[in-house]
Amino acid sequence: MADKTKVAEQYYAPPPDLGKWESLRIFLWNSETGQFLGRTGSSWAKILLFYLIFYAILVGFFAAMLTIFYQTLDAKMPKWQMEGSLIGNNPGLGFRPMPDSATVESTLIYYRANDKGSVLKWAQVVDDYLEQYRKKGSGSGEASGAENRVPCSPTSSNLGEKQVCDVPVDEFHPCTSSNQYNYEEAGPCVFLKLNKIFNWIPNAYNTTDGLPEKMPEDLKQHIKLVSGKPEANTVWVSCEGENPADVENIGPVQYIPRRGFPAYYYPFTNKEGYLSPLVAVLFEKPRTGVLINIECRAWAKNINYDRYERRGSVHFELMVDRS
Repeated sequence: MADKTKVAEQYYAPPPDLGKWESLRIFLWNSETGQFLGRTGSSWAKILLFYLIFYAILVGFFAAMLTIFYQTLDAKMPKWQMEGSLIGNNPGLGFRPMPDSATVESTLIYYRANDKGSVLKWAQVVDDYLEQYRKKGSGSGEASGAENRVPCSPTSSNLGEKQVCDVPVDEFHPCTSSNQYNYEEAGPCVFLKLNKIFNWIPNAYNTTDGLPEKMPEDLKQHIKLVSGKPEANTVWVSCEGENPADVENIGPVQYIPRRGFPAYYYPFTNKEGYLSPLVAVLFEKPRTGVLINIECRAWAKNINYDRYERRGSVHFELMVDRS
């Protein structure tokens, strides 16, 4: 019995007391057992093989899910359109030139007409935006699909499969680069554009029937002149002072080359080379030294207007100085 107790005591003898550096050395590499970081080579091989297979399965699973997901998408056409999409079916109105990014929340166009540097600054902003409209070919440095752009008119026949209507911005006189967009004459040009919505087709006010009460009288008269003609199929635009004082200070306004966006530019179907149509609004003689609040609206039967949410309209301020 005593012999058995002695054997047990020997079997459960505590391990040798090693210093911390010696323990670390043995943990890193135990020459007696051939263990590295507490595992033998075969143990490391098994665990690495396990994780290799595990992560390979994960990668394969997600790759398969992404492949299935992308099969439901079309590079040329959004999956959700019109009222089913996040942007809805009510196009917004934008303007150029915009203030620089340092004042991103500002919508003020301010410059000094007798200051060449101030004029050139704003003219350059417009030039940079319109550069894409001036590219016509498909060679080096030209825009992809620019060769698809063809001249259009209200009486043009249907476009070809790849053709899109051109926007000849260099014919928007006096709102042209060579004229510095009339900024030096203290009568600046502001460009309006309608935001693109896939497959949206305007329902135009092409007759005098059912015109909104709040539509400006001069626009009603213009529609009356073209009523029943092909050019009446247009998304009309109007720009007015927001307040009575602004109405007095804004002065005469011209719309170049026409008073809206012709319907032949729609629908937008993501054809290569397509550009949003533009309207250059020429403020002929705004009162100088005064800040003018301006609201521009787009008019069509399927464009809803809300001043507070800026639906169907855009707001900016204009201030022309001569000092």
